[in-house]
Amino acid sequence: MADLIPVVINGAGGKMGREVVKAVAAAPDMTLIGAIERNPEWLHQDAGIIAGIEALDVLVTADRESTLAMAAQEKQLPVMVDFTHPDSIYDNIRAGIAYGVRPVVGTTGLSPEQIQDLAEFAEKASTGCLIVPNFSIGMILLQQAAVTASRYFDHVEIIELHHNQKADAPSGTAIKTAEMLAELGKSYNPVAVNETEQLTGARGAVAPENIRIHSVRLPGLIAHQEVLFGSAGQLYTLRHDTTDRASFMPGVLLAIRKVLQLKTLIYGLEKIL
Repeated sequence: MADLIPVVINGAGGKMGREVVKAVAAAPDMTLIGAIERNPEWLHQDAGIIAGIEALDVLVTADRESTLAMAAQEKQLPVMVDFTHPDSIYDNIRAGIAYGVRPVVGTTGLSPEQIQDLAEFAEKASTGCLIVPNFSIGMILLQQAAVTASRYFDHVEIIELHHNQKADAPSGTAIKTAEMLAELGKSYNPVAVNETEQLTGARGAVAPENIRIHSVRLPGLIAHQEVLFGSAGQLYTLRHDTTDRASFMPGVLLAIRKVLQLKTLIYGLEKIL
């Protein structure tokens, strides 16, 4: 037990949080020591029971500060996995770093300025932090394929589709994909005609280097993304579909193990593979 990685899950009552509870409970090198959730429906219940597994003797609490302070007393370096809400994620990460509890973050919605501020804070504290827009290995492979394709195509657009309870748009994954394509140093989608939008936003949001991102929100979806490349006479489509949130768990467990080796903030799962 002394060698197990202590893990706190923030957002333990959510759909992703419950999957993380199950994954951490099943991991041979980890132990769940805290579960934070601000939804009163789950308070004071056992985290294992609400995740659909056996009781873990870890009760869900809304007290983030006390939970992080408790985790900071562990002999092994603790980790906080965060799947909460864009309006609280910045404060959650700062609190984790301040207590020396390494954040592994799947919540999206942070601005570039906030990420930079958190990176500087983590650097000063010599505390590892991982912000990961998408924990799916398949999505990482899609992004790498998109970067390769971008060398040969000048026209590209991104379509991301998520469930209608997702609060931010575009998704962090789509933004990250656009950023990776923009790093090539070329501008995409050269103007062929003067466009007029009959409805504002019909052509989507414009990311750096003139990359368009379109967001869809519907019940029945989980997380999906297409990257479409076009040129004369051909269309090259890359698509990744998530049908079960369990697909993210290998990436989450990998991030928990890797963040202990870091002394600063890293953005993107591909940086630690």
